[in-house]
Amino acid sequence: MAEQKPGFLKRLFGEAPAPTPEEVPGPPEMLPPAAGNVSEPRGSWLQRLASGLKRSSDQIAGGISSVFTKKKLDQAMLDELEDILIQADFGVDMAQSVTETLRRDRFDRDIAADEVRTILAAEVEKTLSAVALPLDIEAAHKPFVILMVGVNGSGKTTTIGKLASLLRAAGKSVTLAAGDTFRAAAIEQLQVWGQRTGAPVIARAAGSDASGLAFDALTEARASGSDVLIIDTAGRLQNRDELMSELEKIIRVIKKVDATAPHATLLTLDATTGQNALNQVEIFGKRAGVTGLVMTKLDGTARGGILVAIARKYGLPVHFIGVGEGVDNLEPFAAGDFARAIVGNA
Repeated sequence: MAEQKPGFLKRLFGEAPAPTPEEVPGPPEMLPPAAGNVSEPRGSWLQRLASGLKRSSDQIAGGISSVFTKKKLDQAMLDELEDILIQADFGVDMAQSVTETLRRDRFDRDIAADEVRTILAAEVEKTLSAVALPLDIEAAHKPFVILMVGVNGSGKTTTIGKLASLLRAAGKSVTLAAGDTFRAAAIEQLQVWGQRTGAPVIARAAGSDASGLAFDALTEARASGSDVLIIDTAGRLQNRDELMSELEKIIRVIKKVDATAPHATLLTLDATTGQNALNQVEIFGKRAGVTGLVMTKLDGTARGGILVAIARKYGLPVHFIGVGEGVDNLEPFAAGDFARAIVGNA
């Protein structure tokens, strides 16, 4: 295993060896695409992050290069930069913060595009450093219950599989609960991930009561001595009150088994949704008690700046980001890596 990868597993989930191939059953045809290897060197991830954020960084860097051409910094240039950052979904507050920094330090002085990108990266890193926090799997809770929530298509089930792989690599025993009982395909997908990661999957027939499934899953995971239980839920639009009420019911039922659960409620956010992600954070935060975020699909958008806007407005921990579909394409969120990649300085 590469030298750096075990380090981050230890920091996140505790010290333990990765599972052997014999502990990770499942026929090859049932594996998720591009399964990958958890021992991938750190450099490869940084390259993939930079590639994944290329649409965002190209848009930002191109806009900055067209405005800043080693001329004296004036108000018109600051206004144009503010527009560029708002269009890239950084949010008005962040855009104004960056332009105020430039106004204070560089106004009426010659400035080049690469200098602006460096200053922007520093401002982004400063904002994101406050929210770049690991997911703390507390040993006091057994099982440690993770509830995954989010809208349709945000990547919840895939994220669960990737997270289960990381946890298994850290030596944790993991149970998965197929709580998206509305879709037979979601149940089957989670079962495939269970086979890939060696994690038992608790499932019921499609159409079963999701809160009852969650109750059974926690009861069974506790009886089996599982370290972690990850519960999938059906994708639901944040503006559908009846669906959000169902999610609240799942949480109430979980608490009947363990009053302290869920111990983490993670909201998966699809980066391609842009500003709508802000609304998702607000509503899911109020209705489901979200404790942390996972940003997915950063490789399919030119709107990666939305993560900065969310961090600035809500201050919720960002535990992981996903770039790609492979089992190893989920990484702990690192503010500096992201900041440099999104401005094209990675």
